Amino acid sequence: MPEYLAPGVYVEEVSFRQKSIEGVSTSVAGFIGPTRFGPVGDTPELLTSFSDFTRIYGGIDRLEFGGEEVVNYLAHAVRAFFDNGGARLYVTRVYEPAVDESPGEPNDGKAFAVLDSAGEGILRARFPGRTGNMAVTFAVHASSNIRVGPVLNGVRDKDVVLAVFASDQDAANGSYDIADDGMAVTLTGADGVARAITDAEFDDARIHRLTVTVTVHRSGLFEDDIVFDDLVPARDTRNSLPDLFVADPRSRNAALTVPFELDTDLTSGAEILALLVGDNVLDNVGQAQRTKAELLQQSPDGEIPSAASMTRTLILAGGSDGVLPTAVTFEGEDDTPIKTGLKTFQDIDEISIVAAPGATANYGDNPQRAEAIVQALIAHCQIVMKYRVAVLESPDNQILSEVRNFRGKFDSTHAALYYPWVTVVDPIDPEGRREIQVSPSGFVSGIYARTDILHGVFKAPANEVAVGAIDFERLLNKAEQDVLNPLGINCFRFFENRGFRLWGARTISSDPEWKYISVRRYFAYLSHSIDRGTQWAVFENNSEPLWANVRTTIEDFLVNEWRNGALLGTKPEEAFFVRCDRSTMTQSDLDNGRLVCLIGVAVVKPAEFVIFRIGQMTVGSKH
Repeated sequence: MPEYLAPGVYVEEVSFRQKSIEGVSTSVAGFIGPTRFGPVGDTPELLTSFSDFTRIYGGIDRLEFGGEEVVNYLAHAVRAFFDNGGARLYVTRVYEPAVDESPGEPNDGKAFAVLDSAGEGILRARFPGRTGNMAVTFAVHASSNIRVGPVLNGVRDKDVVLAVFASDQDAANGSYDIADDGMAVTLTGADGVARAITDAEFDDARIHRLTVTVTVHRSGLFEDDIVFDDLVPARDTRNSLPDLFVADPRSRNAALTVPFELDTDLTSGAEILALLVGDNVLDNVGQAQRTKAELLQQSPDGEIPSAASMTRTLILAGGSDGVLPTAVTFEGEDDTPIKTGLKTFQDIDEISIVAAPGATANYGDNPQRAEAIVQALIAHCQIVMKYRVAVLESPDNQILSEVRNFRGKFDSTHAALYYPWVTVVDPIDPEGRREIQVSPSGFVSGIYARTDILHGVFKAPANEVAVGAIDFERLLNKAEQDVLNPLGINCFRFFENRGFRLWGARTISSDPEWKYISVRRYFAYLSHSIDRGTQWAVFENNSEPLWANVRTTIEDFLVNEWRNGALLGTKPEEAFFVRCDRSTMTQSDLDNGRLVCLIGVAVVKPAEFVIFRIGQMTVGSKH
């Protein structure tokens, strides 16, 4: 209670509103798997489009493991997710470095290029992967003459300038670091001598401010060039080139969007510029700033250098996709400086759908690996993060008996299995004719999200078109699905005039109470929403007013769910009940600080079998 000690008027803010529960999102997915580029471990990045994935994780081109190219299943799944209605997706990259043939540490898989023969500077891809095999072009730009008498217009402290001296001067043309303390401007050249701009040798010199444009062309069929303009070669200044390409960026955005790093101990901007582009390019820049008369004085055939001669391109090579990640890599670790694998999803509360696209590909080569990854997904959703479901995919190239055997190895109320794989047009085929098989989890996760947004999480995510599919690995008929559906194997089917559709909505649970994936996901939604929406009750006085408040809060939430069609019953009393009183709590519960609330809901279930009974009747008969 507030204290009232002195006479006066006291105005206090009070709330007359009832606590409310807001439903959590159910359409956010988390994918895990190998990619061609991008961060390994750490916090997964939220993607809202396939272009976000391409920018960070390197596109849809094939991966290479041990010299053998394989389909980039995760990239195809991301594309299918967004094409089928998904809007928000988190991606975690798993990477297994290849072991170098020579004794020592494993190869880290990062492409690199050495800047000079002495190894003074190195350009290194920020992340491992073949997308790191990029071409980096440094283009030097010189402004017009900025010297007006003893004044330099438009320069800042730590800028780098080019001084072009008159032909009768002994001073050598070259790049200089600017130091401006507000009182005087000095220029320091390659010889390390600081000269004042008022020195006589600058009387007839032209001074040009130098900036650099960096263009990055990453390997990959659909990769766009990344351009960084107006960069200053010096450190600790605005638009600093070495600060932008530093090994430890100051922001997460820079870490994800700046694809390489510059490794050098040089501090002088002029020296860094010479390291990046070489003396020949700087000489050409100096030549370009001379007048035609000066060029002709040097040689009758003198010409101003072309723009191409004022650039230098370096090729970063040696980037590797590593080897096929193991199941242990998928499981991840959390005792390292950063979390890896599935452990990275634990701190992201909004994820409700988890998949590992392509994890069961080439199942016959290593079935133990695929089964261990599936078990890791199930454990993550059912034991660690109870409000999630795992979208599982059958192995590719399997007949009915094989997929039945695969299904028989798992039992979970938090997972659903889908069969067969989906046929799409390979986007990296230049003629657009090649067909490839991709994992179904991207399509399924997108359909989950689309159904949630259009109808609600209580609607079964089935009888929906698989956007992007042109065929299935195996076209199933009704008799074949009659064998698979009772086992909880959800099938993709083709129907004449209705297209390619997802035609199943069951979990892989042996418990009939959790037969349908829509029921499982809806209860996860209810539990998670009530969990988050009643946190205010913790440490409140555990007595009748609190119990009444909790009851009212949950009842209001469930009434809204009933009105939206998620619960059965013609009135709320038939659709649910909420009890939180002496009948749900013992004295021992109260003594131990426990508030126990019992909630029952009559959730709707899908009309999986629509039955019409038709019979003959006689005229005038009553029925």
